[in-house]
Amino acid sequence: MTSRLPRTVRSDARDNRARILDAARAVFGEQGLAAPMREVARQARVGPATLYRHFPTKQSLIVETFAEQRRACHAAVRDALAHPDPWHGFRGLIEQICELHAHSRGFADAFMTAFPEAMDFAADREQTLRAVGELARRARQSGHLRPGFVVDDLVLMLMAHRGLQDTPHALRVAASRRFAAYVIEAFRAPPETEPAPTPMPPAAPLRGGDGGRR
Repeated sequence: MTSRLPRTVRSDARDNRARILDAARAVFGEQGLAAPMREVARQARVGPATLYRHFPTKQSLIVETFAEQRRACHAAVRDALAHPDPWHGFRGLIEQICELHAHSRGFADAFMTAFPEAMDFAADREQTLRAVGELARRARQSGHLRPGFVVDDLVLMLMAHRGLQDTPHALRVAASRRFAAYVIEAFRAPPETEPAPTPMPPAAPLRGGDGGRR
């Protein structure tokens, strides 16, 4: 019995941790980072002491909760930079960032805001913005990205994208993909205009019935 007891305690601890993380994904995903820790504990069906034993700070819970999304964000940045077609890489990065943000309000908050609890995500945001800057340079050189694009345009895009967070989840992802498609078209360089047709010579003045004689 004494040998089984430690294993039982460890199993219970693992179960509690898993329930806390599942609850945190649901709570932060729908309510954002402002959701209180007690709501996470309530949905996980654990006491506050158990919650804080596993995650002493809100920051540690947020970092662990969105670890998968952070890994996906890092992979999107790497793939975009590695793609041989810079415009394709640029487009793909925009699409994947919007997709990640659409699936979780909490991740979008952590990525975009200056919450003290989100300091780990600030590094992710800076890494993404640096990647966009490098991709933009390459895409402009290829002639596919409009010359006026600046990295801050991505921040403006994500600020506008956060407006979708109040949309029901079933509609949010589809709306996010449509939003991303429109934004990509806005970033695309306009096609070169064809030369205007050669102007016609001035028309000869019309003459009256008398041939212009008076």
